[in-house]
Amino acid sequence: MQRKTSFESKGLRCSVTFYTPDQIASGDACGGLRLRLPAIVMAHGIGLTKEMGLPQFAEKFAQAGFVVSLFDYRYQGASEGEPRGQMLPTEQHEDFRNAITWTQLQSEVDPERIGLWGFSYSGGHALHLAAFDPRVKAIVAQMPTVNAFLISRRAASPLQLEELTKIISLDRIKRYQTKEVSYLPLVALPGEPSFLATPDAFNWVESNKSASEGRWENRISFESIEHCLYYEPAPHLEAIFPTPLCLITGEKDFLSPADITANVHARAMELKSLTILKGGHFDGFQGEGFEIASTTALRWFEKYLKQA
Repeated sequence: MQRKTSFESKGLRCSVTFYTPDQIASGDACGGLRLRLPAIVMAHGIGLTKEMGLPQFAEKFAQAGFVVSLFDYRYQGASEGEPRGQMLPTEQHEDFRNAITWTQLQSEVDPERIGLWGFSYSGGHALHLAAFDPRVKAIVAQMPTVNAFLISRRAASPLQLEELTKIISLDRIKRYQTKEVSYLPLVALPGEPSFLATPDAFNWVESNKSASEGRWENRISFESIEHCLYYEPAPHLEAIFPTPLCLITGEKDFLSPADITANVHARAMELKSLTILKGGHFDGFQGEGFEIASTTALRWFEKYLKQA
């Protein structure tokens, strides 16, 4: 069962789809007491919405006996806030934290058994919260942004980065003088300017944007890009200990390269896991990739949340 509602984050309403297992929805109880189950809080990747690829994970987790909160960050999807298309890590961290708090307060939830699932940018945020929010008891980070500084220097040439830096500097002056927000397309056809400049990003977004019912917008603010270029969510990996960390990456992921993620896994302390899919950044949402990614995540949460 699912219901659409919202929670407050710094004065804005963030849209959330709340999933409950069938036994809770039908009013089943244990010894006359309402069951309180472990919960998973989920969020979408940069520039996307919660409806794009994520409900299939949420439904699988709920069928296995978890409560799930799947939400949109402020300024995106069905959530409130202006400017639209703004994606600043610190603000998204706060939304994630408030999603955890709201989830803890739901009557179906055991507040001591909260896990996080994040994809891409949100995978990085999950690492950050695992390090600095003790309420988080387990995380799964799928194709996570673990070091955007290194990734940006893989994805673009020095000349391209120099040009982008100039554009961002000019945009900062423009914002200061006029308050006007400028944007770059999130995805585009090969050869056209965009932030996620890979063919698989364009193809996947084009195939999934209709799921957001017209709320997805193909743009990201230059201010968001400025913050993203230097984002390293967990500079102190030892701070994640003892939270169980599950990393899922793709051997042909050009947006969050597998070797950078594998290096994080190598440096992180136990408990930890690394799964490498055959495909790229979005292949964990379809076919065999989805089956492997979703089952890996489910088994991790079952081990460290259900048995907690």
